[in-house]
Amino acid sequence: MSVPEKAFSQNLALDDELSRIASDIDEFEGYSNPHALRIAVLADALAREFNLASQDRLSLQQAALVHDIGEMLMEREYIKTNRVLNPQERLDMQRHPVIGEQEAAKRGLSRAVQLIVRWHHEWWNGLGYPDGLSRDQIPLAARIIRVADTYAALTDSRPYSVPISTSEARRYITEWAGIEFDSRVVKVFLSLRDIPELKSYADKNE
Repeated sequence: MSVPEKAFSQNLALDDELSRIASDIDEFEGYSNPHALRIAVLADALAREFNLASQDRLSLQQAALVHDIGEMLMEREYIKTNRVLNPQERLDMQRHPVIGEQEAAKRGLSRAVQLIVRWHHEWWNGLGYPDGLSRDQIPLAARIIRVADTYAALTDSRPYSVPISTSEARRYITEWAGIEFDSRVVKVFLSLRDIPELKSYADKNE
């Protein structure tokens, strides 16, 4: 584990195997900074605010690390392109949470982890995938991952995209509350302070 990864994971109950998988997924997706570990930190901060039990927090951390393992296993080149996916690609892409769920099961991760991976792209308004769940049908842990994942992606760089600022990302999360995101999770997320992982990579040199 690299020095940055150690800094991200110092307060998390993570093992080397899951950290390695997270690093492999980040590399496949083109992130130059620890993306999945950053999501795990942000998600765990939210979990603490919601007073989740220690076992639920562990499941959430593990799911954060492997949430996009389905994308890596699919190995589709369109995943790395900066363009709107065509209808066939979009349908294909929507398979990755299910593939991720299956892979989490193969690796012996708990059913809780498997379901968080399956449902991390569900939207509050029911327009997410793969099952079209809405509102409280979506487990709180999956709703937490949805916010943390989106924020981390918006504020990091990939070869085909640049990060937006912390303030812009907070505005985006706010605007999509009640649509993509659970408004209650957004409210708690916006209240978080003094967490280095909240700062956008666009602001790192300021």
